[in-house]
Amino acid sequence: MATVTSENDLIDGVDTLSLPPKLRKLAIKRQKKKDAAVRERQERKQAEAPKKRDRIGERTSYNWAACTWLVLLHIGALAAPFYFSWAGLAAFFVMHWMTGSLGICMGFHRLLTHTGFKTYPIVKWTLAVIGGLAGEGSALDWVANHREHHAFSDKEGDPHSPHDGAWWSHAQWLTVTRPPAQHRAHLEKWVPDMLKDPGLVLISNLFLPIQFVSGAVFYGLGYLIGGHYMGMSFLVYGVVLRLVGVLHATWFVNSASHMFGYRNYETTDDSRNNWWVAIVAYGEGWHNNHHAYPRMAVHGHQWWEFDITYQAIRVLKFTGLAWDIVNYRRRGEKPA
Repeated sequence: MATVTSENDLIDGVDTLSLPPKLRKLAIKRQKKKDAAVRERQERKQAEAPKKRDRIGERTSYNWAACTWLVLLHIGALAAPFYFSWAGLAAFFVMHWMTGSLGICMGFHRLLTHTGFKTYPIVKWTLAVIGGLAGEGSALDWVANHREHHAFSDKEGDPHSPHDGAWWSHAQWLTVTRPPAQHRAHLEKWVPDMLKDPGLVLISNLFLPIQFVSGAVFYGLGYLIGGHYMGMSFLVYGVVLRLVGVLHATWFVNSASHMFGYRNYETTDDSRNNWWVAIVAYGEGWHNNHHAYPRMAVHGHQWWEFDITYQAIRVLKFTGLAWDIVNYRRRGEKPA
C-alpha cells in the first residue's frame, strides 16, 4: 500500500518519510528552529512598526442623526442663489460672527472647555445657547470631545486627528457615535463639572429644539419684512447657509490647523498657526499657540496674530461681565 505524504512531512521540498529516522528527527528539529526564528522576526517587526490607529475607538456605530443633519444642511445651502437679498446676507454675517465667535470660540471653547475667564452664570448660559445655535452639537458633547482632543492630541484616542486622514479630522469623525451607556460614561469622564450645572444640562438637552425655533424665528422676521421670499432669504442665509459656514470654519481648526502653517512653540502634537483659519474661525487658527498654552484666553501671541474673539472678551471685562482672564502663559507673568 502506498504511503501518502502530507505537507507536514515535507521540509524544504524533501519528503522526510524517505529519510532514515535519525536524519528525519534532525531535519524536523532544524525546521522547528527555523520556524521559531521566522515567528520571532515577524513579532519583532510588528512590535517595532507604528500601530495602526483605531480612529473609531468607542464609537461603534454610525451616527445617522448627525449624518442626516449635515447632509440636509448642505443640500439646503444650495437654495441660497434662489433667495438672495442684502438683508439675508447681512443676517448671514451677523449670525456667523455671533454663533462662531461668541458662541463657539468664546463660549464653548475658551470659557466652558478651558475656563480661560470667569463670568456670571447668566452670561455663561447665554453663551451656551448661542454656541448651540452653531449646530455643532450640545455644549456637553462639544466640550467633552474637545477636552479629549487635548488629552490625546494627534495620538491614539484623539477623536479628530489628521493622522487618521484629512477628511476624517475635518468632518467624517462626526459620522460615528457611542452607545448610550458609553456616551454617558464619556460625559462623566470629561465634563463632570458641567454635569453639575442644571442650566448647561438643560441647554444641552434642548439642542435640537433650539435649532427649529431659530429657523421659525428667522423665517418669521423675514416674512414680516418682505413676505415669503424675504422669509426664505432669512431662513436660508441666516440659518442654513450660516450653519454650513460656521461648521466648516470650526472643522478647519481640527484639520487644516494640524496640517498647514508655522509653529511658535514645540508641542507634542502637530498643531500649526494658520492665518486664513484664524480669519474664518475668529482667532482659533493660532492653534499652535493654543495647544502650547490651552488655558490662555488670548490665542494670538505675536503682534500680527490678531484674535478678534479675545477682543470681545476684553469688552466683557470692560463692562464688568468677565474677570480673572488668563492672558498670561505662567502665573509669574500674571499682570498685577
